[in-house]
Amino acid sequence: MTDSIIDTSNLSAKILTVSDGVIAGTREDASGQALDDWLSGAGWVVVERRQVADGVESVAEALEDLSTDFNGLIVTTGGTGFGPRDLTPEGTKAVLEREAPGLAEAMRLCNDRGLGRLSRAVAGTRGRCLIVNTPGSTKGAVETLDAVLDVIPHAVELLGGGRPH
Repeated sequence: MTDSIIDTSNLSAKILTVSDGVIAGTREDASGQALDDWLSGAGWVVVERRQVADGVESVAEALEDLSTDFNGLIVTTGGTGFGPRDLTPEGTKAVLEREAPGLAEAMRLCNDRGLGRLSRAVAGTRGRCLIVNTPGSTKGAVETLDAVLDVIPHAVELLGGGRPH
């Protein structure tokens, strides 16, 4: 786990799992739980977890709802690959006000086997929150978030009206 620039003890996070299998009850939400455990261990307060089916509209609607009046981090897990139902980036882009390509690029480069280069994940802001997409695999979700978590508290603080350091 990377040290963050800012104290995370007062920062909140929400997790959105995007998976037809989780919604159908045929798969466990392992990556959502792994992100919850990992963020909590890093000092973040996970205030909400939600699951939705794959699809542009389902992701966009959930992100709109989760981001309304929220200053914090929203992490999605799942739907970032090349499968026909992997539409999380499209749903995310539908609600983003500003993209943060540097975060997505850093997240793609962290995988030791190079599979991150296959990710179509995006990152950006909506209102006062930062939204980042992570893969649906437990290891991939934690690994990619870890690649950028050290700078995310600073971004969230700025989005909430804080002063730059």
